Amino acid sequence: MANLTIRSLDDAIKTNLRLEAARHGCSMEEAARQILRRALMTSEKDAGGLGSRVHQYFVEADAVDLVLPERSAPRAAPDFAGPMHDPS
Repeated sequence: MANLTIRSLDDAIKTNLRLEAARHGCSMEEAARQILRRALMTSEKDAGGLGSRVHQYFVEADAVDLVLPERSAPRAAPDFAGPMHDPS
């Protein structure tokens, strides 16, 4: 296995990593491994397209609760079969 050293990590990132590790009952190193594994080991097949990934982001964030309006019947298509109108 490889080793990785991360320099110049923001204090806020380190604090959040420490809190994430505490929530999962593991070390900061293990929490970082889990985060990297989740972020980088997902296959493109599982990730879906851009729209699917954006949708999944908002589902996980539970940030938006949209009420979709009722759909109405589409308007009738124009009738081009009748006689041509000559404006002159």
